[in-house]
Amino acid sequence: MEDYKYLFKIVLIGDAGVGKTCLVRRFTQGLFPPGQAATIGVDFMIKTVEIDGERVKLQIWDTAGQEKFRSITQSYYRAANALILVYDVCSQATFDSLPQWISDIESFAKHKVLAYLVGNKIDQINSREVPSYIGKQWADRFEMRFLETSAKDAENVDILFYDIAMELTKDAREKDKLESDCTGFNISPNTKTINRCTACFKF
Repeated sequence: MEDYKYLFKIVLIGDAGVGKTCLVRRFTQGLFPPGQAATIGVDFMIKTVEIDGERVKLQIWDTAGQEKFRSITQSYYRAANALILVYDVCSQATFDSLPQWISDIESFAKHKVLAYLVGNKIDQINSREVPSYIGKQWADRFEMRFLETSAKDAENVDILFYDIAMELTKDAREKDKLESDCTGFNISPNTKTINRCTACFKF
């Protein structure tokens, strides 16, 4: 059995053709598959990374972007520890559809889920339609992290997933510490167990 400290689920969403599958395969396999076929429904890959000396297992879910699969993919939002919303910087149409994806996140994901907005295909310099600053402004508006990537050139791909892994690991450690601080103890045999902290939060 594989040894790891934490398991996190990361879900990629966005229109078809923006490069979600290529990002996943670049990170997990070090490959860029030219002519990648569209994902049907949902697929996932796994990669284990080391964060501050601890092994962290990432279960990365790649969802279909076509409207006909939307009801299927929405069911995966709730279990996600992090969501990556991807658009194509060379396609204004994929950027214009972001409000619908945000609506899905607000409707189906956990409250305050870790969310990233990612503009992919920055290697196609002469074809860019969405300026970087526009993507950043949009991400700030919805309190999302922002990054631009190239699955083809591997630019910022590892940074994206490792940043997510580090952030989730940090949150998990804080949760572990809180739960440890909230353990009960007995004052005497005749008293009830009480909490050492005044409030214990559930996540």
